[in-house]
Amino acid sequence: MDVEGLKKYSALHPKPAGLTLQYGTAGFRSKAQQLEHVMFRMGMLAALRSRATGATIGVMVTASHNPEEDNGVKLVDPLGEMLHPSWEEYATQLANAEDQELQKIVTEICQKAAVNQQKDASVFIGRDTRPSSKELSQAVIDGISVLGGQYHDYGLVTTPQLHYVVCCQNTQGQYGKPTLEGYYQKLSKAFTELIKKSLSSGEAQRQLKIDCANGIGALKLAEMETYFPKEVQIQVYNDGTKEKLNHLCGADFVKVHQKPPKGLDMKPNESCCSFDGDADRIVYYYKDTAGHFHLIDGDKIATLISIFLKELLAKVGQTLKMAVVQTAYANGSSTRYLEETVQVLFSKAAENTIRQLAKEEKDDAKREAAKVLENMIDLINQTVGDAISDMLVIEAILALKGLTLQQWDALYTDFPSRLLKVQVADRQVIDTTDAERRAVTPPGLQEKIDALVKKYKLSRAFVRPSGTEDVVRVYAEADTQENADALAHEVSLAVYHLAGGKGAPPQPI
Repeated sequence: MDVEGLKKYSALHPKPAGLTLQYGTAGFRSKAQQLEHVMFRMGMLAALRSRATGATIGVMVTASHNPEEDNGVKLVDPLGEMLHPSWEEYATQLANAEDQELQKIVTEICQKAAVNQQKDASVFIGRDTRPSSKELSQAVIDGISVLGGQYHDYGLVTTPQLHYVVCCQNTQGQYGKPTLEGYYQKLSKAFTELIKKSLSSGEAQRQLKIDCANGIGALKLAEMETYFPKEVQIQVYNDGTKEKLNHLCGADFVKVHQKPPKGLDMKPNESCCSFDGDADRIVYYYKDTAGHFHLIDGDKIATLISIFLKELLAKVGQTLKMAVVQTAYANGSSTRYLEETVQVLFSKAAENTIRQLAKEEKDDAKREAAKVLENMIDLINQTVGDAISDMLVIEAILALKGLTLQQWDALYTDFPSRLLKVQVADRQVIDTTDAERRAVTPPGLQEKIDALVKKYKLSRAFVRPSGTEDVVRVYAEADTQENADALAHEVSLAVYHLAGGKGAPPQPI
C-alpha cells in the first residue's frame, strides 16, 4: 500500500466532521456534497473486493429515484449481483473512518477478508446524469488508483447496463459482450424475434409513451432506438433537456401519487410507462374513457410474465414448478391470484434444457414454443431490475397474446391501497421483522398500527424505513380507496408522533 499516496488523496477527499452513513441495499445515498470522501473510499473498497474475488467489480454512481440534489454509490459483485452482505459492513466501516484511520481500516479489511494486495484489481465505473456524478466518479477513480487498481470508465450508463457489462466481463463473454453495443444487440435480437411472431399473426404497430424521469433512460433509449424493429414506435417524454431529474415524474412519483407524470399528455387507452432516474424500475399505466387513471405496477408485471412462462412451459412439455417472489408491498389481491394460478423459479438446468429444445426438438410446435421461451429468457435474465428489458418483455408478451393494457389490468382487481412517506429525523429508529411487515421499534408503534387496522374491512398496513433517505414508508390496503387513504393517513400520524417526525404533521389525503 502506498501510504504517502493514501494520505495525499485522502486529504483531497476529506470526511466531513460528524457524518455517519450506513451501506444498505441501495448502497450509500445522501446529499451530493457530503459524498466525495465516500466515493473515494468505495473506489478503494472496489479494488479490495476485486482482489478478494479475482474478478472485475462495478461501481455505480447514482441515487436512483432520489431528488437531483442527492447522489449515491453502490458496488456490483462479479456476476452482476449486489455487493455480498458480508462486505456491506466493510463499506460502512471504511466510509465512516476518520481520515487518519484509513490505513488501519484497509489493513484490517485485508486481514479479515484474506485480500492479497499483490494481486491485480479491475473495476468498471458508471454514472447517471446528475450534475454531481462526473466529479464524484473522479473521486472513485482516485480511490481505485491509490491502491494500484485498473479501471474502465463507462461514463453515462443505466444501473442495469453496468451490472450487465460486469457480468459479461466475468463470464468471459458467455453472458454477452461487455459493451453497451453488446447490451443493445442482445436485448434487441431477442425482442425482434418475439415481435416478428406477433406481426406475422396480424398484430398492428405497437406504440408506447415513455416517461424517462429526466434521467439516463432517455439517453440510452435514443441510442437503442435504431435497434428496434420499425413496427414498434416509442415516444420519449421527460428526456432531461428541460426539467430536473425525478421532479414530478418517474416511476416512484407515479406509483406514490397514482397519477401521470408532468409533461406526458395521456389520451384515453394509450399505453404509457415510466422509468425511474437510473432506469432500473418501471410502471405502466393508462387512462380509461371516463378519464380515470389506472396504475399497472410490479405485481401485475410479475403476474403477466409468470402466466406467459407457465403457458410456454406447458407447450414444450416441461413440468417445472414455478414460484413468484413478492415483497410486503405486493397487493394482497395479486398474492391471492398467484396462489391460485401459479405455484416462476428458473434454474440454470431448466434454462439449458429449453435452449437445447429450441435447437433439437423435432416437433415443430414444441420447438417454436421453446424458441419463444429462449428469447424470453434472454430478455428477462438480467442480473438486476432493468426498466428497458422489462419494457421489452412486457411489449413482447402483450403482442404475442394480443392483449391491450386494459385486458392485462383486468386479470385481477387490486385491493385499494395507498403508499405514503413520512419525514423523520432518523429512519433507523424503526426496526422491523416478519419480512418488514411488523415494527419492533419504536415501542408502541406496532400496537397502534394493529388497532388502526381493526377499524377497516379487508385491511392491512405496515411501515418500513427507507433504505435511501430519512423517511418512513407507510403502506395500507382496505376495502375502499377512501378507507385505504384514511388508514394510511392514521398510520402516518402514528409514525410521525412515535418515530420522531420532522416538519408539519402529515395531512389527510
